[in-house]
Amino acid sequence: MAAAGRAGDDSGLIETTVTFLQMPARPVLPVVAAPAGRHALLRAENCPIEYYRYLYDVVGRDWHWVDRKRLDDKSLGAILGDAKTEIYVLYMDGWPAGYFELDLRDHPRRINLAYFGLVKEAIGKGAGRWLLAQAIDMAWSRAPQLFTVNTCTLDHPSALPLYQRMGFVVYDRLQAFVDPKV
Repeated sequence: MAAAGRAGDDSGLIETTVTFLQMPARPVLPVVAAPAGRHALLRAENCPIEYYRYLYDVVGRDWHWVDRKRLDDKSLGAILGDAKTEIYVLYMDGWPAGYFELDLRDHPRRINLAYFGLVKEAIGKGAGRWLLAQAIDMAWSRAPQLFTVNTCTLDHPSALPLYQRMGFVVYDRLQAFVDPKV
């Protein structure tokens, strides 16, 4: 999410409610059906900056994801090159349909689901629930004390209910303003 600020009449800032969620224990989830057709979930190791920028944009453009767009290549490269950043890309029928990013910098105390989303062509095909189940399984396989994520009212309307159905619990909310300009 973009930097918070104050909204003025002509500021261009968009007000949003940010919801912070946590999962203090590994949930017992029902088996989640994989998306129809051919699919693969692959870790993007040594992810090229331009490919990451493509994923971030195509997944987040409708939801005002701008934080990573504001980073220069050196700063973004430091995040992507950190062994404690893991990116997993979902491919459906050969094309990238979405991704998630695990931030393990605070492991073993906490793992954060830093980014999670689908391209619009994959929404509504059952891929989101399956991809989130994979992220949850991947995080808990590392035995953290806590798994966290945040979302906001600018995200897809199904994001918060999905996180809650999959075992995340709300622990805080705050009002913020997003500057959609990059």
